[in-house]
Amino acid sequence: MKTSVLLLLLCAALLTVATLASEAYPSGYGTDSCDVDLVPVRQEVYDGGRIIDISHRYVPDMPAFESDEGIGQFLWLPKSMKNGSIANNSEMKMQAHTGTHVDAPGHVFDHYFDAGFDVDTLDLEVLNGPALLVDVPRNKNITAEVMESLNIPKGVRRVLFRTLNTDRRLMFTKKFDSSYVGFTQDGAKWLVENTNIKLVGIDYLSVAAYSDLIPAHHAFLKEREVILVESLKLDDVKAGIYSVHCLPLRLFGSEGSPIRCILIKG
Repeated sequence: MKTSVLLLLLCAALLTVATLASEAYPSGYGTDSCDVDLVPVRQEVYDGGRIIDISHRYVPDMPAFESDEGIGQFLWLPKSMKNGSIANNSEMKMQAHTGTHVDAPGHVFDHYFDAGFDVDTLDLEVLNGPALLVDVPRNKNITAEVMESLNIPKGVRRVLFRTLNTDRRLMFTKKFDSSYVGFTQDGAKWLVENTNIKLVGIDYLSVAAYSDLIPAHHAFLKEREVILVESLKLDDVKAGIYSVHCLPLRLFGSEGSPIRCILIKG
């Protein structure tokens, strides 16, 4: 009898913990029975589709710029409970411009780097607010002609550009592909001179086409008014207006940082 009561009490306690866990982790940490199966479900959308994660998950096969091998191992567990430590404590090592990330002006201008224009100086107001997700013509880089054809309304300050990169699933391909779609120098220059856009997002490792790598970056970052977010995950997201929220790490002295970006439907 006592054993049965104890089992019932234990079951109730487990269900209470599971309920609390599911409130904090809506991805499936909770359970409706005492047969607890700890298999978390990873999500891309939350709150019934209202919140969309547009950041890529960091995995060893994620592509790295000009590499055939992906980013490789980036996490280590030097302190492990299985090896006697009182807690698990991971260490991480990777390039600052890995996965979904942001560029600061010091990325391509050494005098800005020396002066301290790092990711900690980026304007969070620019990185958070109303944004337009647009589809770019799939047969070319983003030139001045393409920019003009998009007819982006005056006053729009944040634009996420979805290109052939998303269709080709390049961010899910381990080997770097230099044929990705990006901005040409004249496309970047046209955007800076003819629009109010201050946040530019794109769906591969560089906002600049491989052939215009430095010139396009220079056009964007010369005046320190445009912020670049690269490697966004824009598949299965409808074009339109959202509220974008991007937060880089406060890495003092770094010209780049991983960034978590989400879209929220109005």
